[in-house]
Amino acid sequence: MSVKSPDAFRTISEVAEDLDLPQHVLRFWETRFTQIKPLKRGGGRRYYRPEDVDLLKGIRLLLYGEGFTIKGVQRLLKEKGVRFVIAVGQSGNVETVAPVEADFDAERPSDEAPARVEPMREEAGDEDDELQPSLLREEAEEPVSRRVDHHGRERLQAVLSDLLEARRILQDAAAG
Repeated sequence: MSVKSPDAFRTISEVAEDLDLPQHVLRFWETRFTQIKPLKRGGGRRYYRPEDVDLLKGIRLLLYGEGFTIKGVQRLLKEKGVRFVIAVGQSGNVETVAPVEADFDAERPSDEAPARVEPMREEAGDEDDELQPSLLREEAEEPVSRRVDHHGRERLQAVLSDLLEARRILQDAAAG
């Protein structure tokens, strides 16, 4: 088996394996994040560019590692841009990423620390409120993120993604 060049396109199965995610989660994310645009060939086969994979790594880290909701990541993509989310995935931590907007960097004194990006929580009345995870529970003394280890949070987020996709499929079936 030959090793692909870092610039080579990847299939959905390769990306899913690399990110330790089920393929259906990647397909679901394509419906939620318009910035993910794999090339599609005959038969609907997906081919991800290296920048697509980097973006997916950033999204995965924000959702599973930093506690962002899907809407929170969508807002971050809109406000900070794709390059910021890619940088988050490459650095492994949202707090260590300096703003990537050139204009903003030029205005900020070099000794000033980059602004901290907080996970964006759902607002009351947002769609799927009842299914979105909360980092804190009112009745708990400590954050859920301290009571559930990183691997446990990833598994819970994957289950939540599966449930949301199942809900969407059921709603589509009921409407059609």
